[in-house]
Amino acid sequence: MTKIALYDLDKTITKKPTYMSFLLHAAWRHERWRLVLLPGLLPLFAGYLVRVIDRGRLKELMQALLLGPAVDGGKMDEITRSFANETLEGNVYVQAQARIAKEKAEGCRLVLATASYAFYAAPLAKQLGFDDVIGTLAQRDEDGAILAKIDGENCYGAAKLRMVEAWADEQGLNREDLHIRFYSDSPTDLPVFDWSDEPVATNPTSKLRAIAEKRGWRIIAWG
Repeated sequence: MTKIALYDLDKTITKKPTYMSFLLHAAWRHERWRLVLLPGLLPLFAGYLVRVIDRGRLKELMQALLLGPAVDGGKMDEITRSFANETLEGNVYVQAQARIAKEKAEGCRLVLATASYAFYAAPLAKQLGFDDVIGTLAQRDEDGAILAKIDGENCYGAAKLRMVEAWADEQGLNREDLHIRFYSDSPTDLPVFDWSDEPVATNPTSKLRAIAEKRGWRIIAWG
């Protein structure tokens, strides 16, 4: 039996969401003049709230506004390594780090499954000791530049489960041979919670806490 410890990222491992922090960090190091465009985020958020645009499109538009249509791949690698260091210094629960290290020592395969873009989550995951990363993919141009466009699905809600299952298939892993412990703070991850063997509501929202209590799931809160 292969033991897999599957983790969400934002507000599960990190204390606060990472995407806006990443965009600000990257904009400052890429084209900092774009920070004057920050007020332009307001109509985007408004469009999302009234459901004119979905979460995936919101992600694309925010990136396009603050980073431009494309960022050189090499430059983005430098930015994401810098962001990983910054995140580790001030935005990761020490209890999460300890749990991740403990599970690695116990022989678990550590997998990060996040709606965050994989290109910026991967350097952080590597430093934390993860073996694999499942996240939203960004399109690249023929020169390898990161484009402000999602490649495939936004790794969120039911799409996250589809992407986790696709990853398992690609790795040649049979579901019946796996024991999966899943950590997340959000009820949007219910499809993955229900698919896992050991759901762990981690820093749960009030809605997720109520669901976890009703279903008898383990509840933990870090920090």
